[in-house]
Amino acid sequence: MQEKIEKILNYTKEKLNTITSSAACQDLRVEILGKSGEITNLFRFMREVPPEKKGEVGKLLNDAKQQVEGWIQAKEAFIAEQELNNQIKNSEKIDITLPTKEVCGSLHPRTIIQKQIEDVFISMGFVVEDGNEIETEYNNFTAVNVPQNHPARDMQDTFWLDNGQVLKTHTSASQNRILRKYTPPIRAIFPGRCFRNESLDAGHENTFFQLEGVIVDKEVSVGNLIYFMKEMLSKIFKKEIEVRLRPGFFPFTEPSFEMDVRCPFCDGKGCSTCKNGGWIELCPCGMIHPQVLKNAGINPEEYSGCAFGLGLDRMVMMSAGINDIRELNSGNLKLLKQFKLDF
Repeated sequence: MQEKIEKILNYTKEKLNTITSSAACQDLRVEILGKSGEITNLFRFMREVPPEKKGEVGKLLNDAKQQVEGWIQAKEAFIAEQELNNQIKNSEKIDITLPTKEVCGSLHPRTIIQKQIEDVFISMGFVVEDGNEIETEYNNFTAVNVPQNHPARDMQDTFWLDNGQVLKTHTSASQNRILRKYTPPIRAIFPGRCFRNESLDAGHENTFFQLEGVIVDKEVSVGNLIYFMKEMLSKIFKKEIEVRLRPGFFPFTEPSFEMDVRCPFCDGKGCSTCKNGGWIELCPCGMIHPQVLKNAGINPEEYSGCAFGLGLDRMVMMSAGINDIRELNSGNLKLLKQFKLDF
């Protein structure tokens, strides 16, 4: 037994002298000490050793096992040190003159206000849907009661694609798809980016963001519309908000309204935000037109609904005091990162 142990130890020494990698060290460890290793196999012969010799032979095997493990660990440490020295020698260096301060980025103010509004509506049982940025002409216009020759199309100078589709001009383009996706009762909001061929100035951009919502159920009324909008605005501005409705026109709602809010910054006394009028025009809204419900496969005799919209850019500009909408898409970090929008 002792001769076999000596033979294994000598073999291990010779092998270690030729090894140059950590992987080869691991292979040798498995070969000698693994489940089917040379020393492990010798332990299986212990039952053939006379009882008076078991203690002596067992000690020899354990000593050999520990000796081999020690040699392999020493070789691994030597190889690791060599590899590190080679990395340093090959110019893998740390430049201690580089700045170590890491500056975290900040969310765009439009993203902040969108998340706040989404959280409020989610708490009231709404689902949040993503809208397509490229839409069919049907979804963008016809499905929301704006047929091909309707004069309302003239209000939206549209980007048309060669395949007849459009860059969506309003979030209402998602209405038909979402109304078809769910079975009433439906509560959904769908924020998104919209596009129109606008002449750029302080109040107009060709790329802007809206958020739209729909409620469809039995016996939905204007009262439901007012409740949800007041609840959302009060939570966003962290104070009770007074609203008023004025008649408006939108092809996809009947009746249609413009919802104004009493200026939350001056309590209606008049300031630069409300242009000294005390009220801010904020939310176009109304009862969903029966034809829009029919187009979505919903029976207007059984169900009714309301729809409302918000301009996210307008909300940001109003709350942050930005007077040029072009700043929101400018990438001007010096301007954008300073707004936390904590209402």
